[in-house]
Amino acid sequence: MNIALLAGLTLPFIGTMAGAAFVWFIRGKISPKLNKSLLGFASGVMVAASVWSLLIPSIDMAGGEENRWSIVPAAVGLALGMLFLLYIDRVTPHLHQGSDTPEGPRSRLSRTAMTSLAVTIHNLPEGMAVGVVLAGLLDNAPDISAASAIALSLGIAIQNIPEGAIVALPMHTEGTSKSKSFIIGALSGIVEPIGAGLVILLAGFLGPVIPYMLAFAAGAMLYVVIEDLIPEASQEPHSNHSTIGFALGFILMMVLDVILG
Repeated sequence: MNIALLAGLTLPFIGTMAGAAFVWFIRGKISPKLNKSLLGFASGVMVAASVWSLLIPSIDMAGGEENRWSIVPAAVGLALGMLFLLYIDRVTPHLHQGSDTPEGPRSRLSRTAMTSLAVTIHNLPEGMAVGVVLAGLLDNAPDISAASAIALSLGIAIQNIPEGAIVALPMHTEGTSKSKSFIIGALSGIVEPIGAGLVILLAGFLGPVIPYMLAFAAGAMLYVVIEDLIPEASQEPHSNHSTIGFALGFILMMVLDVILG
């Protein structure tokens, strides 16, 4: 269990660091085809993780097929997770993929700050998801195993690799040094272990609502996919690359969760 806890808290951040490290190896701006593929892959991983690692365990913990009302925590939590991210989007200056700022281009410093803020918002539900699963594991929930917790963390870490690259590479092409681009790109993922740790601490007092929390995290993750990743990935040209990337990401996360879970 200690290994699962350590992996859950560190793997997603390591994935972000690995993606940000691309700034040392890739010259120039990331190609549109690669960008579409990475966005699609990230979307597939997050959708599969939401279903297999969060929603299905939420239903099972509430009674599964033996209880027809076991769907209630999953439905309520999913709706609340999406509403929460919708609220965050409305009240926080938010930078969508492919744009400078909500008000238009600004200075390099402002653009860098806005990019970091946007990615931090995106990483919040991922950290919550890991924290909820780890909290269930620590609470000895019967439907959550150490392997499934590691699978979710690994899947999010894989998803964070393109996310870290998408943050760091554009910064460097705009004139920011490689070192600073790497640091900012890596730190964009620091909210995940922090958020996971906070959820674990809170879950100790909220054990009965873990099914709701699992679905809440799923709703928040799906909101990110629907609102940000898929719209950018599906824009022409090269949208077929994002479709292929989505399929690969979904299959990989599904296989990891089923085999390891």
